[in-house]
Amino acid sequence: MGTHRTFIATYIMANGRNGATYVGMTANLTARVWKHKTGAFDGHSRTKGCTQLVWFERHAWVVGAIMRETRIKGWKRDWKLKLIEDANPQWLDLAADWYPVNDPGWTPPVEAD
Repeated sequence: MGTHRTFIATYIMANGRNGATYVGMTANLTARVWKHKTGAFDGHSRTKGCTQLVWFERHAWVVGAIMRETRIKGWKRDWKLKLIEDANPQWLDLAADWYPVNDPGWTPPVEAD
């Protein structure tokens, strides 16, 4: 796994097609998605099982990612589902192959606090 996934992003996690969703932003998408997949966060994403990365958008600046996250969180559910469907009609987990957990030399990504 290279550094190509370490970037500022607004993202949506889900527990399955048309299921519960979680909208967030991060400066390290790889580390943040790993936290969602392992249940490291208390709250909605863990309670609802939002472990699949179904949509993300890169940003050059943190302020842009925060603005986009805030805007999407204010959207109606149907609009969020359409955003996902337009980019990922199969609702595939876009991070399904990011973590080589069967590699004994692999360590999980770390997100700065």
